[in-house]
Amino acid sequence: MISVDRSDRPGAFPASAEGSSKDTGRFRRGSAGSLARHVGLVLLAAVFALPLYLCAVVATHSASDLLRGVPLLPGGQIWSNLSTLVRGIPDTPKLFSMLVNSAVMAIGVTVLKLALSIPAAYAVSFFRFPGRMVMFALIFVTLMMPIEVRFFPTYAVTANLGLLNTQTGLILPLVASATAVFLLRQFFRSFPLELADAARLDGVGPMRFLVAIVLPLARPVLAALAVLEFIYGWNQYLWPLLVASSLKRATVVIGVKGLIGAAQSFAVPQWDLVMLLALVALVPPVLVVVVMQRWFVRGLMSGIN
Repeated sequence: MISVDRSDRPGAFPASAEGSSKDTGRFRRGSAGSLARHVGLVLLAAVFALPLYLCAVVATHSASDLLRGVPLLPGGQIWSNLSTLVRGIPDTPKLFSMLVNSAVMAIGVTVLKLALSIPAAYAVSFFRFPGRMVMFALIFVTLMMPIEVRFFPTYAVTANLGLLNTQTGLILPLVASATAVFLLRQFFRSFPLELADAARLDGVGPMRFLVAIVLPLARPVLAALAVLEFIYGWNQYLWPLLVASSLKRATVVIGVKGLIGAAQSFAVPQWDLVMLLALVALVPPVLVVVVMQRWFVRGLMSGIN
């Protein structure tokens, strides 16, 4: 039998013991570095997850159990606490009402922000008109302005229009978004100019070009923006606190603040209910991110590119 020597061919494994020992040492160093990175990431994740874990554990105990300190293991009072939370305690909004108000506000802010941002970004990306870049610069400058600076004039306008304690007053002042306009413009600028020229030669008008070509191609970016804007609307605290003084219009984030004050008025503070409501408030945004995760990541990558 004839054996072929392959040691001198490209890609052959080194035959010398010295070469093997060098590769083995390099492999071990790489494995040790990878293991250290994974251990560090696990420890960092545990640090960030610890407050959420303690919140979940406290929500499963009774208020009297918490007088002895924060427990480390879950209890068996989760359904009893949830039943109490659904029934409500005095001077606090109902759970279902808070969830509905938050959902309406978050969905309304998301839909209206996209409805305003899409034509604004489309105009500054595909049209040429005097002052186009000046208008975009003015929109972009609003990102540098603190939100709190706009609250007093916005509140005054909302009050003069009679929109306090209304869903319209909660949603309408938050619908302008320079962030969405900027991200959409960056994505629209990646479109090849030949695409617009071909559509123009085929007699496609601006609105049809937007609806039939631009928006279908922009679905990943729109999905990512929808997730961001939904979380933004759901987590609003300061604006609903100023506008919605009625319990009937309270959102779930405002409900957590109100429940903290009510829970402290009892002989035994009801921190179990506060933590449970905080967990309930966390569920819808998490579900939105989980369901839209694939589109969200694709949209962010499209915006970067």
